Amino acid sequence: MPADLVIGAQWGDEGKAKIIDYLSKEIDLIVRYQGGANAGHTVVVQGKKYVFHLVPSGVIYPNTVCVIGNGVVLDTNYLIKECDELNKEGFDVYNKLLISDACHIILPFHGIIDSHREKNSGEGKKIGTTGKGIGICYADKMMRIGLRTGDLLDEETLKQKLEYFLKLKNEELIKLYNCEPVKLDAIYDNLIQFREKFKGKIVNTAYFLNKELNNGKRILLEGAQGVGLDIDFGTYPFVTSSNPTTGGALTGSGISHNYLQKIYGISKAYTTRVGEGPFPTEVYEAEAERIRELGHEYGSTTGRPRRCGWFDTEMIKHSVRICGINSLVITKIDVLSTYKSIKVGIGYELNGKKLDYMPSYGLERVKVIYEELPGWESDITGISDFNKLPEKCKSYIHFLNKQIGIPISIVSTGPDRNDTIFLD
Repeated sequence: MPADLVIGAQWGDEGKAKIIDYLSKEIDLIVRYQGGANAGHTVVVQGKKYVFHLVPSGVIYPNTVCVIGNGVVLDTNYLIKECDELNKEGFDVYNKLLISDACHIILPFHGIIDSHREKNSGEGKKIGTTGKGIGICYADKMMRIGLRTGDLLDEETLKQKLEYFLKLKNEELIKLYNCEPVKLDAIYDNLIQFREKFKGKIVNTAYFLNKELNNGKRILLEGAQGVGLDIDFGTYPFVTSSNPTTGGALTGSGISHNYLQKIYGISKAYTTRVGEGPFPTEVYEAEAERIRELGHEYGSTTGRPRRCGWFDTEMIKHSVRICGINSLVITKIDVLSTYKSIKVGIGYELNGKKLDYMPSYGLERVKVIYEELPGWESDITGISDFNKLPEKCKSYIHFLNKQIGIPISIVSTGPDRNDTIFLD
């Protein structure tokens, strides 16, 4: 059976969790393939809000198995906290969750180093990291000095690796950041407690997932952030530390590309961004505040206000090109209900020449070519039938469809699971 994939086509926060939840009712396994607890995925069911950070958001459905893939960096304390909270809500997470034995673990010194590096960055050099140690953990993975969940299954090997890591990292903490050294025993005991919580749930998920696909099960892959924050294809260096793209989904889960079928690109009907970095269609002051308040544009993990701007078709075409997106989802179109006119960025100019693509550098210098469309000036929140949308709203959707060149399959008109229009 096939595997489907949900990708953020902008800078994250596009409403992926709601779409994942909407698609999950016919799915057997949900796989989170990259990122860490810096992600915040929000699902609203019958007016009740659930926020997920590490646990795949499809856990709400009773029959789904949820998998944390090898591409994720795992904050063990945060995962236990999240699972305990979800258990109180009636979701039997501990019995439904599998964790890759190749998943790297965020250790206490990762967060300390992350925060100090960001704090000590020079003017204009801050990335906007959440300080959770995610980038530092990924760096250690690439330096081949990382600790993986599979290491927890052998206590002697675990202790030896921790001793070696702490020798390296405590030297860095003391000499570079004037911090207290981290104690081995506390970390070791904490990891053993985590292992006992997830006894029998740390497995070779790449083998498991391919076997399940071969046996006819349906899988949905979910990532964190979006293409604009991809370490290779995003607005480097103002990016995340992993690959939210299709390539990241394959390497972060171990699933063969032969199984991939639908690749959903999720995009707001406008654009937002958290943290530093170029943002061509950004608006400012009162105009930004209007979108921010109408769309409740504050980070679900950090609470930081999001930067806001108009829809950027060149960015979405970049995501389609890189990821092979074959189905576009437009979310939060209801936020634009009160606008008399709506701008759409339809291209870039750089040094007086029109660009046919989103550049890898110099994005902060591009001039955006806009087209202005009439707004519909009526509330569309909760509409689930395309034919019931105002004509000008339909025209806006058709315009985006024509600009981007792939089908728009789903339109979200509100936060609830049922506020969804499915377009065949």
